[in-house]
Amino acid sequence: QVQLVESGGGLVQAGGSLRLSCTASGRSFSSYCMGWFRQALGKEREFVAVISWSGGSTNYADSVKGRFTISRDNAKNTVYLQMNSLKPEDTAVYYCAATPYAYSWPALSLDEKYRNWGQGTQVTVSS
Repeated sequence: QVQLVESGGGLVQAGGSLRLSCTASGRSFSSYCMGWFRQALGKEREFVAVISWSGGSTNYADSVKGRFTISRDNAKNTVYLQMNSLKPEDTAVYYCAATPYAYSWPALSLDEKYRNWGQGTQVTVSS
């Protein structure tokens, strides 16, 4: 089991950048695939990005490809989401999630595949 805590959210103008962090406590962080999801007000939660346990493989939602970058530092038990060229439609609560299971892509874009979730951090992009 891992416990996840997100940070780094806030208010930013369109075109700006933010970096989200998700720090895990518990054992074996380096054996977990880590994902980022987001949920806008009144909408369903959606996949944003995922990174393999080693960091060697990543995948992104089409809506963020080329603007967002997911990375991890296993020595710090932390996964990051660098968000550039932010748009008002990126406004949402962002959640990190962890799964210890070796699902392949595109299964890892499904929130049901993740066992552990953080509490979320709000990102608001003003126009």
